[in-house]
Amino acid sequence: MEGQKLTIIKKVKKGGGAGHHGGSWKVAFADFMTAMMAFFLLMWLLSMGPQKKKEDLANYFKTFSLFGEGGVSSSSVSLSDDAAGGKTQVNPGPSSPSGDSGGDQDGDAEHKEMEAMKSKIQTDIKSRLAEVKDQVVINEFEGGIKVDIMDKNGQPMFKLGSTELTDKAKQVLAVVAADIKDSTRRIEIEGHTDAVAYSSNQKFGNWELSTARASAARVELERDGLNPALLVRVSGYAATEPIIKDNPFDPRNRRISIRILYPQKPAPGGPQAGGTGPDAKQSGPGQAPPPIIALPAPPPTQVAPQLVK
Repeated sequence: MEGQKLTIIKKVKKGGGAGHHGGSWKVAFADFMTAMMAFFLLMWLLSMGPQKKKEDLANYFKTFSLFGEGGVSSSSVSLSDDAAGGKTQVNPGPSSPSGDSGGDQDGDAEHKEMEAMKSKIQTDIKSRLAEVKDQVVINEFEGGIKVDIMDKNGQPMFKLGSTELTDKAKQVLAVVAADIKDSTRRIEIEGHTDAVAYSSNQKFGNWELSTARASAARVELERDGLNPALLVRVSGYAATEPIIKDNPFDPRNRRISIRILYPQKPAPGGPQAGGTGPDAKQSGPGQAPPPIIALPAPPPTQVAPQLVK
């Protein structure tokens, strides 16, 4: 034994990395935290961006397709105006199909014409009726542009408890009529009220009042030169569509809305589509335009002052 070499074998145990003393979970957790930080940073950047960029981004993903061009077309824009303390921004529609250069050019021309009309109305109201400029709000929506003529405390658009327009309201309608009467755009007129009950009379309430006031505005616009053939709808919505949604009793909810619509576009393989109003009011392809719901302007109706609109 003395002349032999002693061989020593050392066995090393491997493992234990998956136990609580291992560090591999820290790598995975660090990756997770990095991804979460990047996600919240993205959300913060999106929330801090201008509303127009958010609208464009939403519209891009709404119209994106693997089989065609995605995103918004050159005719898609986003406009903003102060509307009762907030901002209203709407894109007029999705992009045209790929290769339809003629449709894009028509859309650009139509939009430019509507934008010029919008700017002209705004300029005329500010220059000729500066004292009520905050009561006339012009916004672009998906089907065209909308002119809201609103009440405010101490300066209503209709006489006390009546369907008779005030002198100031007649002046505003005269300016609007002068700017749109030479156009061939279709027109819709809407009447809106606040949530205050008009009267205890079951036969004449907010629905009747809003419709009668819309019709009174129609009569005044026609008197100022608007072509009656351009009218496609005159209707009342009572207090169902407040412009100040968090306060349905706000006097600004009492208003007349004049919608100037983009031209109708023919449906593929069928007749022209109906009116191009907001989503809930838009007719589907192949349907006839909505009928005119017009009432003759009634004589002024007086009610108790505490119940008036």
